Amino acid sequence: MVSADFAERPIKKLVRFDVDGTLSPARQRASPEIIQLLRNLRKQVAIGFVGGPDLVKISEQLSVGNINVLEEFDFGFAENDLTAYRLGKPLESQSFIKTVGEKDYQELVNFILHYIADLNIPIKRGTFVEFRNGMINVSPIGRNATWISFDVFPHGWDKTYCLRHVEKDNFEEIHFLGDKTSKGGNDYEIFSDPRTVGHTVRSPADTMRICTELFLS
Repeated sequence: MVSADFAERPIKKLVRFDVDGTLSPARQRASPEIIQLLRNLRKQVAIGFVGGPDLVKISEQLSVGNINVLEEFDFGFAENDLTAYRLGKPLESQSFIKTVGEKDYQELVNFILHYIADLNIPIKRGTFVEFRNGMINVSPIGRNATWISFDVFPHGWDKTYCLRHVEKDNFEEIHFLGDKTSKGGNDYEIFSDPRTVGHTVRSPADTMRICTELFLS
């Protein structure tokens, strides 16, 4: 039986969304249509977001006006689930630096920066290594130039990490919608996990279509 916090939702399921490419174009704000869809959806099911960036960046994409993004979702997972919220309240979080240690962290960053410095590539702009609470994000040509980057984190700290936070709510199903669901993409692990029902989307418009068909029709 689903937990009492969600017992009044007509559909006893949790729908989780990737952010970039799923709820909004990469690094851009979600449209008013997506925000309204999420509000309608939340009347039927529990909803949550999961993204690689920190909560500040995700909030910039998903907030409307002065409304706290955590008030619009039942679950919020930033930095690949390592900073977690349930009904607006923080859950236990993990720290990349505490797990890896300062010495190994510095060796890793030094190696990456030396490696990038020796690359002969067309452009290099801005930040090459961005430290986050649960990972580091590496962009060989610089985050000011493009959104081409990859995340580095301890084994198992992918988007499946959050499932330990939602299993106790006993949802009938946990759905996940994401755009990078093929092997090697950062949505692959949660998309293919047997505990979830995965859906591949190509754009926020695709997200709206799938959610409407599954839960709002």
